[in-house]
Formats: sequence, C-alpha cells, structure tokens
Amino acid sequence: MLVAGGVQLDRPSGNEGLTPLEMAEQKGFATATAALRRAANAEALAPATPDVALVAAIEQADPDAASLALRAGANLEHRDAQGRTPLLQAVTLDRVDVIRLLVSLGADTNAVDDRQDTPWLVTGVTGSVPALEALLPGKPDLTIRNRFGGLSIIPASERGHVDYVRRVVQTGINVNHVNNLGWTALLEAVILGDGSERYQEIVRILLDAGADPNLGDANGVRALQHARNRGQSDVVKILEAAR
Repeated sequence: MLVAGGVQLDRPSGNEGLTPLEMAEQKGFATATAALRRAANAEALAPATPDVALVAAIEQADPDAASLALRAGANLEHRDAQGRTPLLQAVTLDRVDVIRLLVSLGADTNAVDDRQDTPWLVTGVTGSVPALEALLPGKPDLTIRNRFGGLSIIPASERGHVDYVRRVVQTGINVNHVNNLGWTALLEAVILGDGSERYQEIVRILLDAGADPNLGDANGVRALQHARNRGQSDVVKILEAAR
C-alpha cells in the first residue's frame, strides 16, 4: 500500500540510517525485500501505460506489480470495455491480495459495471469468503441489486456456496429480499438447487438467520411445496420442522 501510495523508497531512517530495502534485507523479511527491490528497479522503468499494467497485474495475481502500476499513476477507477473497474476485475478473478490493496487505497466498492454488477455482488457469484472479507473495510452497499433484482446472498444460495452464505448472513444482509422473479434466497436454494447436503445446509443457515419459509414465489408457491415437487425429501424435512 505504501509503495503504491508513493512513499519515498530511498530515504534512510533509524539509528543506522538504512533505507527500507536495506532494513528489510537486514531483518530477513523476504516478501518485503522482494517487493522493495522490484519497486526500486521500477523507479527507472515505470510502465508507459499504468492502467494496462494494473489490469495485467490483476490477471497475473501479482500484488507487487499492481502496487507499482498504481505508483506509476494507474487510475483506481479506470473502466474497461465492460465498464469494470480494477477492483471489480480483481474480485471476479478472486485476487484477494490485490483486492485488499485497492480497497486500502480507496477504490469504490460500489462501482457498477455494464451488467449491473458491483464488486460486492460478484462475491455472491464466486462465493469467495476471503474476497468478501477484503471488501468489508470499504463499506460496500449490501442493498445494491444485480440485473435480476437480487442481493449477493441470492446467487450464492442458488450456486450452493455454503461458506459464503454462512458468512454473509452475519453482515445484516436482508435474507428475505425478493428479486425480480419473485424469489428469495431460500426459494432459489430449493428451486435451483438439487437437494444435496450443501443445499440442505444452506436452507438451515437461511432459516436460522431469519429467512421466512412462508414467503411464496410470484405465484404464491412456498419453498416447502417446491421441495416436495422436486423430490427433495431431506429439504422437505428441514422446512417442515421450521413451520
């Protein structure tokens, strides 16, 4: 973060008058040493197109290269042809170290792309709990809706991302939010799930978090009836116990 922010790399400090690189070398901090060596070399080799360099660093999962691109002037809110910012691209590829870097520098966690996705909404699709955690310090808006009118918990429930659902219900997200199809996260877990153990666990998590099993879809059909229609006997038992 400090390298990306433009910290002076050759300024000695401390009683021994060491530069940050010399101090890292002396203390045997391998990761910091490698990062500072690259930064020192890059002073004379700054990329001509920092925005392109930042995207390449994200694709290559290289947080050091990302910090150098930002130091060279890469725009935190640069948009690609799909309207995606570097942060959204990093979340899509689950580059957690780069996500932390971008968020720490103030990247917009609510930037919306051409598909009406934000970095936070994308975590519901990928199911990445580390990416979720990395975004939270940036105070993302959990109420922004995707192109289907849903919150991140809905695609996560549909895709069977158990660990994500378990974590996201702790954020205060609305577990009873209804999307444009008339479905809640609970309904999606049943309608688009297969009744396997992971979907059973998601149903339990949602119910424990306050999901209302009596909310029906656009036609008034509840999760229990959908589970029966799909032969999801174990899910039926869970939902019957919640009535």
